[in-house]
Amino acid sequence: MTREAGLEATAALFKVLGSSSRLYLLRLLAAEPAGVSALVERSEMSQPLVSQHLRTLRQAGIVTVSRTGREAVYQLADHHIAHVVDDAITHVLEEDPSDKGENDEHD
Repeated sequence: MTREAGLEATAALFKVLGSSSRLYLLRLLAAEPAGVSALVERSEMSQPLVSQHLRTLRQAGIVTVSRTGREAVYQLADHHIAHVVDDAITHVLEEDPSDKGENDEHD
């Protein structure tokens, strides 16, 4: 049996998204494009750490960078990724159905 098309690429995407710091940077960039300095300030992460995460996101094609004068401005390459992240956050914040005594037979 062959694997479904896109599974390997999707697994690689989820691997990149497997960092809460990168997810936070994505949420910041979903709100508005920003430079490294602004992301450092908003995220309260160090500049080297922000730069490292941005490099990973850029290599994965999740963010793009453009120059405004001397500053590099990062933005989401595709806003679909913001929806994926938002949906995942909504999912994990949902109340557990077992807490209400409901049974889900699709576990």
